[in-house]
Amino acid sequence: MKIYDYPAFPNPARVRIALHEKGVFDQIEFVTIDVPAGEHKSARFAARNPSTAVPVLELECGTFISECTAITEYIDNAFDGPRLTGTTAKEKATIHMMQRRSEQMVMDAVGSYFHHATSGLGPDIESYQNAEWGRHQQNIAKKGFEYFNEVLKDRRYVATGDFSMADITLYCGLGFADFVKVDVPASLEHLHQWRSQVAERESVKAAAAG
Repeated sequence: MKIYDYPAFPNPARVRIALHEKGVFDQIEFVTIDVPAGEHKSARFAARNPSTAVPVLELECGTFISECTAITEYIDNAFDGPRLTGTTAKEKATIHMMQRRSEQMVMDAVGSYFHHATSGLGPDIESYQNAEWGRHQQNIAKKGFEYFNEVLKDRRYVATGDFSMADITLYCGLGFADFVKVDVPASLEHLHQWRSQVAERESVKAAAAG
């Protein structure tokens, strides 16, 4: 299997953490797509993923799977190890719900702010920007921080009693927020405590190390 990604970016980090959690990172061939140079916009890459975003998983049969959630689903079901997407019907539904909230309320909101209200990846790549929309999404992200702080007030992880794909998404979303300077207020102590706890996981450390 191959994964096409750009290792310094938040969405590739999500998949890399999942691979380390499952203990199969070394079984994957990584192909770097030079996103800052616009390689992801090429016709060749668009044939693999029409949304021209990384990461993309290529299976041995030639099938291409894009979207972090779908890639993580495949990894979780294809390999042994701790379950990241749940085992029971309730767990699966709860994890997917909180995973989507982590995306919408943090990861995607921060991404929209970055691409629309800052210089983003530069004028050659950011062909359309709406600064007002970007600033609106920044506010969505700030509200998301507050929401997850409340969620984590009385639980160890975002969705269930175990570390899951929802935690991975939220953690990487907060890292993205750091990068684009959307501050997480110090008063959100539960969110900060959870983040410090997740940062100590071996999978997270390994993914950060490349």
